[in-house]
Amino acid sequence: MAPTSRSGEVRAAGAVVLRKGRVLLVHRPAYDDWSFPKGKLDRGERSPVAAVREVAEETGIRVRLGVPLGGQTYPNGPRAKVVDYWVGRVVGDHDVSGYAVNSEIDEVAWVDVDKAERRLSYSRDRRTLREALGTGRKTLALVVLRHGKARSRKAWRKDDRKRPLLAAGKEQARAAAPVLAAFGVSRIVTSSSARCVDTVTPYADRSGLGVNRVDALSEEDATARSVLEIVDELLHANEDAVLCTHRPVLPAVYDAIGIPAEHHATGELVVVHHRRGRVRAVERHPG
Repeated sequence: MAPTSRSGEVRAAGAVVLRKGRVLLVHRPAYDDWSFPKGKLDRGERSPVAAVREVAEETGIRVRLGVPLGGQTYPNGPRAKVVDYWVGRVVGDHDVSGYAVNSEIDEVAWVDVDKAERRLSYSRDRRTLREALGTGRKTLALVVLRHGKARSRKAWRKDDRKRPLLAAGKEQARAAAPVLAAFGVSRIVTSSSARCVDTVTPYADRSGLGVNRVDALSEEDATARSVLEIVDELLHANEDAVLCTHRPVLPAVYDAIGIPAEHHATGELVVVHHRRGRVRAVERHPG
């Protein structure tokens, strides 16, 4: 999923937030409707980041994103509205009683899923709810990140491990940080090469997490076996993680995960949703 706006489209994002047999719904007085929390993307904002932000703004609840759901497209005046959805999982407090209602959202409620279909105002939302319920139990995310754009090898005559990011690569690293936050990444594993470490540093600074620098993910030291061991451990750890490495190492990463290898641009994030090591969904977000 790498949404790009087309002329005449309104891009939006939201989440179907599930918790213990209930789903989080909001009431909009201007339309007198019940729906999922969602809203338009800010200029330059990534869709997953907007989804998390909109849930927080419309409900007061912090979430991390799970598997992506089918998007919705429907008329919005003279334009088409395109909404990207994910399953959302609560991070921290789930209580909505303290939410300050306003002219946009005047009621927020956790609704039993068997009653939610009747309360939802639109058939498209009822379909999305059924899809979300069909995804099953909570998944974890392993985000595979290729480092940002770096100085060319020809222009760098020192140790290649120390080859730095270009200004464009630093911007890709900054842009990746809120996307990693949207998927709740709590563990950072990276090649020890400077261009990889620098790619995850903005997220480490934002989250306060430590960075695990691993020689076995570098171009010089990676082997199929070392990559397999690292990926296997991450797939079976009970946490969301990011793995940052290099183009020549990525085929071994994909092979260890068990998904087809595809072109992976610099700064691009491939989010692998898994449960007990089994892949449930894969989405891509450009650098």
